[in-house]
Amino acid sequence: MLNSDLYYPKELSWLAFNERVLQEAADKKNPIVERIRFLGIFSSNMDEFYRVRVAEVKRQIYIHENEGNEVAAQQTKLLMEKIQQKVKNMTDAVDSIYEEIVTKLSRYNIILTDKDNLTEFQKEWLISYFKNKILRHIAPILLHKKVDLVSRLNDFGTYLYVAIKKKDKRTKYATIELPSEEMSRFIVIPPEKSRKKKHIILLDDIIQLCLEIIFKGFVDFDELEAYSFKMTRDSEYSINNEIDESFVEKMSESMKQRLIAEPVRVGYDGDMPQEMLDNLKKRLKISSYDSLIAGGRYRNFKDFIGFPNVGREYLENPPLPAINSKVFTQFDTVFEAITHKDILLYYPYHRFLHFTEFVRQAAFDPSVKHIRLNIYRVANKSRIISSLIDAVDNGKTVTVVVELRARFDEEANIEWSKTMTDAGIRVVLGSPSFKIHSKLCVVSREESGELIHYAHLGTGNFNEKTAKIYTDFSLFTRNQDIAQEAIYVFELIQLPYRRTKFQHLQVSPINARTKIQILVRQEIQNAIEGQDSGIILKVNNLVDQELIDDLYRASQAGVKVSAIVRGMCALNAGVKGLSENISIISIVDRFLEHPRVMVFRNAGKPKVIISSADWMARNMDNRIEVGCPIYDEDLKQRIIDILEIQLQDTMKARVIDPEQTNKYVRRGNRKKRRSQVEIYDYLKELE
Repeated sequence: MLNSDLYYPKELSWLAFNERVLQEAADKKNPIVERIRFLGIFSSNMDEFYRVRVAEVKRQIYIHENEGNEVAAQQTKLLMEKIQQKVKNMTDAVDSIYEEIVTKLSRYNIILTDKDNLTEFQKEWLISYFKNKILRHIAPILLHKKVDLVSRLNDFGTYLYVAIKKKDKRTKYATIELPSEEMSRFIVIPPEKSRKKKHIILLDDIIQLCLEIIFKGFVDFDELEAYSFKMTRDSEYSINNEIDESFVEKMSESMKQRLIAEPVRVGYDGDMPQEMLDNLKKRLKISSYDSLIAGGRYRNFKDFIGFPNVGREYLENPPLPAINSKVFTQFDTVFEAITHKDILLYYPYHRFLHFTEFVRQAAFDPSVKHIRLNIYRVANKSRIISSLIDAVDNGKTVTVVVELRARFDEEANIEWSKTMTDAGIRVVLGSPSFKIHSKLCVVSREESGELIHYAHLGTGNFNEKTAKIYTDFSLFTRNQDIAQEAIYVFELIQLPYRRTKFQHLQVSPINARTKIQILVRQEIQNAIEGQDSGIILKVNNLVDQELIDDLYRASQAGVKVSAIVRGMCALNAGVKGLSENISIISIVDRFLEHPRVMVFRNAGKPKVIISSADWMARNMDNRIEVGCPIYDEDLKQRIIDILEIQLQDTMKARVIDPEQTNKYVRRGNRKKRRSQVEIYDYLKELE
């Protein structure tokens, strides 16, 4: 059997995932404001896809060509062509969906206008607004031979390419970055007559309207012409291994490298004249493998994630207020609650406040002696870190492991590590060999002369912001075996060459792969012996070929495998003789599905594990990840119930078939079931 028959290309699978996001933008059953926000999510995802996935494919082409491996080079070029064609189709769809949404918004009296459709009153107001609010943030780059445009562009920015035309003289060019970091990209224009209609204009159009104000008096021109463009560059980096550089300094240098990395995509306004486009391509040093993508007037839909609802409440999803955990709320302290029983939270359905309160109380509790926590991504204004600093002020030992290589959060994590070090926190800067991706916090408390450990093990980051939109499990436990092994993980990070045996936890790269394979093979044995067998798997990405092979073998032995995969999936499900007992769905809805969970039926005694690790080679072999068994029978059943609700979704679930066509699950005569809403109702009933 060919490799392509066994494994679907992960890059094309990632695009299939983002196509599911685009389906949500196209879905007329979604509230109109949510639809335009999905365009923003789609755009943000596509940026990361190019920075990471396409950049890697491009590098592989160069490597194969340099090595003289023509077969591999041609295969990789073919993959790149498929990627580019798929992206082109989706880009065309984005522009079409956007126009349809704009038309529908007008029916709700929300008018997205542009510079060509303004009244005199609106023009006057916008020119005044530009002079008083926007102009201070504008600093054009006048282009000449000595300006290296690639190095001057911000990878996250949106730009106007401006042609400065003077009769009988050569056209000059400039770029203007939209100051969307300093202000909203969406400006609500005051009503001229009717207050019923709300007019919104994009920052892009205001700047184009006021181009003459920017350049007048500084350059001679007869005409100014501007079109939008956006560049995406390779996010990969290499770290200089000079002995005299500290790890932080190396990371800081790598940030500089990213700023001048080569472009892998340039999106531009399709109406840009060919002469301007040729000049832009020349200045950006576009290679034959870079993606040059024409589109509509607006580049970088990412900002549409924050599109304001200036209309009725029903134009966006109704709120689902976060639920209080009754176990936490019925006790005076978090430690009494966790002593009473293990607690499982499921964000964003439950309040993330329960975790921040866990850290806050630990910070001033006189009995607490040591707090350990690892950071991958945290909020810009982190209450957690504030509490850790308070803990130091209260005389406690605080150890924080900071992963400096959390993609696109490196700079923030460097700053946090400096802030915490200055405050007296013992900061461990990850491991040079492995990314630290586990989600651990252990509080050690003196009780009756004995040191008792309270542990948190989860699937998501300690980030107050993302906890409102990412679904993730958090386990709080006083089980000393699990808590002690969590402490061993912190020791492993600091002393990676010390041999440690983990009896309970799945720890990458120590034993996670082996433990998973043992569990899968036990299900195979159970199926062969006629005992109860089956696997439910929920991950973000399923691309590790060794683990996929194990699932294929399980299927062939008669083990029913049900998987929920949000993103990349290389496993070809439902193929006769290979995987007919495997079914996979993907759910895209108002919350981003983020947990990693495994359920093994285990002859009627289910084993349930939550984990920080996706089923990818990097997560199994090149990162420190932690999977934790759930021992409390009630909590086990709760997780199984939640997964079963998702597997019965008939509204937001798509089938992941071998062609990854993203067809919705057929409802047939079944009732409509939207799992995210149903899970909320289920958890609310429990509390």
